[in-house]
Amino acid sequence: MSAFPITPILQHSIVFVTIFVLADTHDRLPGKVIELATGADEIWHLGDVCAESILDELRGIGPKVTVVRGNCDSNYEWPLTIDLKRGKLKFRLQHIPPERPPPDVDVLLHGHTHVPRHEKRQGVLFLNPGCVTRPNRGAPRSVAELQIVGAEVNWRLITFE
Repeated sequence: MSAFPITPILQHSIVFVTIFVLADTHDRLPGKVIELATGADEIWHLGDVCAESILDELRGIGPKVTVVRGNCDSNYEWPLTIDLKRGKLKFRLQHIPPERPPPDVDVLLHGHTHVPRHEKRQGVLFLNPGCVTRPNRGAPRSVAELQIVGAEVNWRLITFE
């Protein structure tokens, strides 16, 4: 009797996406960040890019780069918020976190605080990848990887020196 490998079959309604998430680069993009972003399907920058050349470096990796404007960004063509749907989930990207969870959003991603966050509030998952250049409150420099499969989110914080 021979054994055949079992291959899972994914239905068309299930979407598997890997998104590299970063925030608060403040004019600097360490080489380690480019290395970590390689292989992602998308890159989401949650504001305070400051030097627009950083977006060119991120685009050079290959996947689509989505950016929101932070309080230190001067490009007023960048939106303050972006609403996206991936898989069966609704995402909101913005730099400064709101005081209350927004309606009709499953996951809110933000930067600004320079501190990683993974917290559910009133049914909305708040995620912050931390800061690439100047973390606060003893947090390490960090970015994150977000994997979306259907209606499930896997969030992995990645710290580096």
